Amino acid sequence: MPELLIELFSEEIPARMQKRASDDLKRLVTDGLKAAGLKFTSADAFATPRRLALVVDGLPEKQPDVREERRGPRADAPEKALAGFKGSLPDGTKVEVRETAKGTVLYAIVEKKGTDTASVLGDIVADTVRKLPWQKSMRWGEGELRYVRPLQSVLCLFNGNPVQGKIELGNRKDLTFGTQVAGHRFMSDGIYTITSFDGYKSDLLNAKVLLDAADRRAKIETDLNALADAAGLGVRDDPGLLDEVTGLVEWPVVHLGAIDDEFMEVPNEVLITSMRSHQKYFSLLNLDGSLAPRFGVVANMEAEDGGKAIVAGNERVLRARLADAKFFWDKDRKASLASKAPSLKGMVFHAKLGTLDEKVDRVQALAVEIAAYVQSADKDQVRSAARLTKADLVTDMVGEFPELQGVMGRYYARHDGESDAVAEAIADHYSPQGPNDRCPSAPVSVCVALADKIDTLVGFWAIDEKPTGSRDPYALRRSALGVIRLIVENELRVPLTTVFAQSAAFFGSAADAFDGPDLLGFFADRMKVHLREQGVRHDLVSSIFVLSGEDDLVRLLARVNALKDFVVSDDGANLLTAYKRAANILAIEEKKDDASYDAVVDRGLFVEDEEMRMAEALEQSLARAATAIAAEEFAAAMSALSELRGPVDTFFDVVTVNAEDGALRVNRLKLLSEIRTTMNQVADFSQIEG
Repeated sequence: MPELLIELFSEEIPARMQKRASDDLKRLVTDGLKAAGLKFTSADAFATPRRLALVVDGLPEKQPDVREERRGPRADAPEKALAGFKGSLPDGTKVEVRETAKGTVLYAIVEKKGTDTASVLGDIVADTVRKLPWQKSMRWGEGELRYVRPLQSVLCLFNGNPVQGKIELGNRKDLTFGTQVAGHRFMSDGIYTITSFDGYKSDLLNAKVLLDAADRRAKIETDLNALADAAGLGVRDDPGLLDEVTGLVEWPVVHLGAIDDEFMEVPNEVLITSMRSHQKYFSLLNLDGSLAPRFGVVANMEAEDGGKAIVAGNERVLRARLADAKFFWDKDRKASLASKAPSLKGMVFHAKLGTLDEKVDRVQALAVEIAAYVQSADKDQVRSAARLTKADLVTDMVGEFPELQGVMGRYYARHDGESDAVAEAIADHYSPQGPNDRCPSAPVSVCVALADKIDTLVGFWAIDEKPTGSRDPYALRRSALGVIRLIVENELRVPLTTVFAQSAAFFGSAADAFDGPDLLGFFADRMKVHLREQGVRHDLVSSIFVLSGEDDLVRLLARVNALKDFVVSDDGANLLTAYKRAANILAIEEKKDDASYDAVVDRGLFVEDEEMRMAEALEQSLARAATAIAAEEFAAAMSALSELRGPVDTFFDVVTVNAEDGALRVNRLKLLSEIRTTMNQVADFSQIEG
């Protein structure tokens, strides 16, 4: 079946926008086709630095005929209503009279013949170009069209034939759809007339353009690894850089360059960051994993000299870049890191939360408090590390490379003679920054990292700057997840409610509006997300948290794991069913009676043996569960509950709760309330779904 081929050719599209733009092109065109009643079998989008392309296969040559029935007024409606209905119909429309449950009604049969597909494609493509949702766009000349960069041509073919259409540019000459495309900017000066997608892709290949980003990415990776291997080196894994460079070239040619030996004394992170962020160079590694004095660069053309001039030019540029980095490195070490800390007084953390110097004061005090919960944490080292955490923010190196904050602090601290524990804590205090980031485990690092994140969370809660469903400008969710990972992965017994209160106290009157329970609830939500990624149901977390306001995350996790095992067992599943039955009866009767039955059962009113057995089983189970919970033996607490299954099942089989005798009914409802109360000592089973 016929294919539709589109190419939007422009000046260079930023690499970070290409994937989304190609997806948007596909979405907008295919939505337009569906709206026009045009079905297709497949659609594939492509992006290079200078072009977006889309091929849609399996389109019909014409739209399908459409038959539509429109219900009109009753046949005996006023003449004006009948005339209005008939006047709204296209000429030649057939009108039928039908008998319905509501009487005799008019129905119009509107039949619309499908038009040639080619005749509707022009408007779909033009509309798509106008609607492409660029992150940033521009106008050029005197035109009105907004596009990421000046649009130069539009190729549009259907079934090998040109589609009639144009892009209106306002005061400039309109851009008429064509059938020709240009090749590589430097290595092809030809213009190619296209008749099919296969020919389009082939002609571009001959014109030194690899259309598919996956092909360009694979070529860069393969060629880079081959050159590195031939030099006895490896390539530092960097998928993000590989994706970015793929979007910078249409014809990737890989070369290796050299780094001057004088720059190798600069920390590896500085060299890697400078090459990556400024020049888009790939770092190479020695066989032992250390940074090699070589780099990989991807050119966008083949050079007659084999790339010698390209390599020399990139080495020259890199030499200047690294000379700056070395200058910063040497200059920053002339003064100690501690001497830089006072400059934080001039840096605002947040307008309502003071300066970075004030934050450091709070973090230092809180970190010392947290040290009481972290085994082997030396409080003197914790104080020193916390005091120096932010000092590298005023260094020239971090000013040039903000992503190296913390990392440079570690280097400068070691240069000043600080202990390894203090230096590592400075580097680690931002971690973990995501679910896949390394989580610190060294005691001093853990104290400082927790203090920094908790101070941030408490501060923003105090000024009511909380995340919303769509906004989290201060990455508070990430901070909370970092706290959770630090506590759980290091198995720390930290009472969050207490620590939140200690943190709030360090803010003084600025924290008068701080809502500790609300922040704890936020942690519960983050805990659900954290555990969901491990396959744990969110309702189990709620059943523990809602019941007790549990603020010890390690204990919370232990209780959740025990509950998880319990509810999937036969005893647990059946007991949960019995619990819900009891809770439902209570809810109905308490609402009807406008009373609560959370009261002591009168055993003297028992009539059936099963009532006494139920009461005794509840008493024994409650005692065993309470003892187990106090000892933090949560599996044993669940086991104590499981022993209720038999008595509860028998109770419901034999005993009629809503007895005719009013006193007996009330007493039995109190017994149901005891079932609910006993089980809720372990978890709030009403929160559990299913």
